[in-house]
This record gives sequence, structure tokens and C-alpha cells, in this order.
Amino acid sequence: MSCSHFAPLSSILLVLATFSFAAQSSYDLMERANALYRDGRFKQAITLYRKAESRGADPVATSFNIANSYYQSGMYAEAAATYRKAVDYSNGKFSPALFNMASVYFRLRQYPECVAAYHRALKLEPENVSGWLYLGEAYSKTGDGVGALRAIEKAYQLDKSDISIVYQLSEANIALDDYDRAVAVIREGYAAHPDEIDFLVYLGDVYRLNKKYEESAGAYREALGVRPDDTATMYKLADVLAEDNKPFIAMDVLNNITQIKPDFSDAAIFLGNLAYDAKFYDRAEAAYELAAKQGNAESVFGFKNMAYDAHAEKRDDEALRLLRIAQKYFPDDVTVQADIMEFEKN
Repeated sequence: MSCSHFAPLSSILLVLATFSFAAQSSYDLMERANALYRDGRFKQAITLYRKAESRGADPVATSFNIANSYYQSGMYAEAAATYRKAVDYSNGKFSPALFNMASVYFRLRQYPECVAAYHRALKLEPENVSGWLYLGEAYSKTGDGVGALRAIEKAYQLDKSDISIVYQLSEANIALDDYDRAVAVIREGYAAHPDEIDFLVYLGDVYRLNKKYEESAGAYREALGVRPDDTATMYKLADVLAEDNKPFIAMDVLNNITQIKPDFSDAAIFLGNLAYDAKFYDRAEAAYELAAKQGNAESVFGFKNMAYDAHAEKRDDEALRLLRIAQKYFPDDVTVQADIMEFEKN
């Protein structure tokens, strides 16, 4: 799974002017500016940071903190320009400014510039795991799947204990149609984190995406071996079994779901649809009624389809019986009322 949040700056380091200052007053101005920043008074903080710089405060620190203030104010173009000043003042050696500049470029959707900034920052901090992940996200925005994969792979090599990176690396491999590598990463992650049963569920999803239905079902069953009453995984299993043209096994799984969790109305609908297609009409009717009891309006379509079949066979009494079951649970459904009136004419 890919990063969904990019380089948040809510916990930015405020650099104090301890490197060099011409007089005590520049230090005091920095202290006051930092206090204003912490209070969210960014415009006033910027004014004091500039005054501090004019009185000898370190220009790297003042530029960095002014850029942070612009960022917090939503002034991203100004923030990017001021981070560049901090980078230039430090001769490209102040990595926090580079990382934050990259983040702003991402906000501005200037993805090539973002990628370049991350590369510069990561030369200074090559073991910054988050930086590699954010670089991967930036690469993905440029459409460079190979670049994204390499960046996330680097993060994974630095920290294999982070479960989220396992998912992200798997997704990056899937994006390049390398399902074998994705599976290997998931298996490696599960071996390292045997309590993370969701790895097995995700493995089933990956196999299914690659149309390896038997392997997919096997992974879901492996997960169910540990969590036997996990109805969400059972539903996935039923779905892949149906896709693999094994509707009768899928119906058994869905029936188990309705026994464990009767209010799982989507499972009841799914069971009804499979039973209907297999012409197991009694089983379909029971499933649709179970869903109707839970207020699932999709059951109406199930009853109507069965009623239309009965009508086509000139069994209008049966058609009316089915429609009246639907009407019992959904009395305000005008389409059901109209069908009943139509069939009563015959």
C-alpha cells in the first residue's frame, strides 16, 4: 500500500540561533519568534525572524523557520522559495530544509522537483526510511514505477520490521506486474510477523488479482485456519470461489457466514444470487428473505426476478406470493406495488 500522507510538517524542528549571533538581541528575537510560531501566529513570527536575521541570527535558521511559517500558513510557493534560501545558505548541507522543500514541491504538484530534492536530502541522510518512502510516492506521481519501486525497496532494506512498508513494497511490485516478488515480500513479512494474519488475507487478494484463484482461495483458507469466524475473509473466499466457477462451494461458505453473522445481509444476497443462478429457488428465497429482514433493499430485485420467472411460466399465483414477501418488508416500494397490480389483472 502506498503512502497516503506526505511529509507532514506539524512537528517541524525549530532551529534556534545558537550557531552565531551578533548580539543578545538576535537571540531574544528568535526566542520570541519561536513562541509566536508555537502559538500559530505565523505572520508575526516571520517579521521577528527577519529582524533576528538582520541583527546577526544564523540565516539558515531564520530562513528555515520563515519557510516553516509560510508552510503552516498554506503559502506553499513562498515556503518553497524560502527553503531554497536555507539550503543555499547551508551550501546544501542542511537536510531538514531539503526534506521540507521536497514536501512543499509535492504539495505544489511539482513532482520532478520533489524527486530531485529528496535525492539531495537522502545523500545527506541515506538511512532516513521515511524519506525513501516519500521519494517512492513522488516517483509514483511522475509515473516512474521503477523509481518508486527502488525507493521503497531501499526503505524496506533499512527497516523490515515496519509492517506498512511490506504492503507498500508489495503494491509497488504489483504496479509493475511482478506478482512473484509481491508474494515473496508478503511471505517474508508474514514469517517475520506471524501475528499479522492480514498478510494472508492480502496474499489472497494478490493471487486473485493475478487470476490465480486456487492459490487465492488457499491463502484465504490459511487465514481462516487462524481466524475461523472472520466473516470478511469468508466472504472474500466465497467471492473467489464463485469467480473460479465453484458456486456450490461458495454457497456453503456463504451459508456459514449467515449462520455466524445473520445481519451480514450482503452475504445473504450473494447466496441468494448464486442459488438463483443454480435454480435452487427455495434456497434463494430463504436467502433473499434473510437479507430483507435486515433491510437490504437489494433483496427486492431477487424476489422480483423470481416472480418474473414464475410469471413467464404462467404461474402468477407463485409470482404474487414472491412479490408479497417483498412487499411485506418494503411496503413503500412502488415498483413492487405496480407489479402486484399487474399480475393481479391476469
